[in-house]
Amino acid sequence: MKNNRLLLKLVAIALLSSALVISCKKDKTTPDHTYYISKELKVSYTKATVTSLIGFVSSSIPAASTLEPLVMTDINVYKMVYKSTVNGQKINASGLICVPVTPGNYPVLSFQNGTNTVNANAPSVAPSSLSYQMIEIMASMGYIVVIADYPGFGESTQIPHPYLVKEPTVRSLVDMLYASKELTASEIPGITMKNEYYLLGYSQGGWATLALHKALELDYNNDFILKGSACGAGPYDISLLMQNMLSAPSYSMPVYLGYILNAYSYYNQFTNPVSDIFNSPYASRVSTLYNGLLTSDQINSQLTTSIPGLITSDFLTGYATSAKFSSIRDALTNNSISAWHSNIPLLLIHGGSDTQVNPISTENMYFAMIQVGTSPDLIKKTIIPNVNHGDGLVPAMIQSIQFLINLRSSN
Repeated sequence: MKNNRLLLKLVAIALLSSALVISCKKDKTTPDHTYYISKELKVSYTKATVTSLIGFVSSSIPAASTLEPLVMTDINVYKMVYKSTVNGQKINASGLICVPVTPGNYPVLSFQNGTNTVNANAPSVAPSSLSYQMIEIMASMGYIVVIADYPGFGESTQIPHPYLVKEPTVRSLVDMLYASKELTASEIPGITMKNEYYLLGYSQGGWATLALHKALELDYNNDFILKGSACGAGPYDISLLMQNMLSAPSYSMPVYLGYILNAYSYYNQFTNPVSDIFNSPYASRVSTLYNGLLTSDQINSQLTTSIPGLITSDFLTGYATSAKFSSIRDALTNNSISAWHSNIPLLLIHGGSDTQVNPISTENMYFAMIQVGTSPDLIKKTIIPNVNHGDGLVPAMIQSIQFLINLRSSN
């Protein structure tokens, strides 16, 4: 679930002299806002900067050049603080909202980012990170772009991140959409938010995007008109993800296993103690690793890639059937995304050589959605040949953006 680091570093050099980073005092909320609290201008981009960025990326990924003719306005990127609820606890959550400078009525693009363990890398803290800039610049093409930090990051670092825990994730994303409505209605003159929503995400963000798609379509359809979503390399079936992690003698990214275990334990998703799952010394260590200070590589170094070394023998032999682990099985099922009959266009995209999130997750979801009634004319599946998880990020995102742009044009 890592980014294409080389590409990001190269583009960062290209942008260093052209992005104007601005630090401003926060604009406080007025009492009549239910969700919105404040905004702070973080960075601005001119049309020339956006065009330069796309041109540079196109030199490595020619498909990106199709975005350049769509650039039409300068943009402002704000940090937004808003109210949400996690485990019954009221919190201040945060994220980025990226707004065209040119007055108008714009649809919304909500981007859900992939796995992050570092507070300093949250969207609202690092808006000039290339992994976010490539999404922020979509505002220059006539969208209001929102990028949530997720609970546990930004303004809510006092709580652990609910990694792959569905309810607080979806709740925070929906609350940010409500807050964005309030912000644009009263705080940014000349900009109005069209009731037209598009969703985009990769990896953990692919899972979060599909969960949000389902929620907006089935539970919030009176408030949000969803037009389409693109989900990349998501672990939609977390039971399958766990099975794939444990089925081989080694797994290269134990950080994900620890992240799930830490979040599910803190948020009472199962009743087993951590020591039922992780061997010593990892069982006592895992709760100290996800403090927002350590990178995935640093956390991996504190665990082990050996599955028998990391996981107890009882769990390896009994997690699928033993009554002792029934609450864990229930938690994995409850936080997975079950298929439903969708009437809204959806793209599922995945790298064919992904060893971190098996592409069978996307294959299974695609066929399950069709089986319960979703039309093959609405749901599309793309498996990118010979691409692993990290290298799949950029091509999957470009294809996903093109899919959403085509949907918007057809509307």
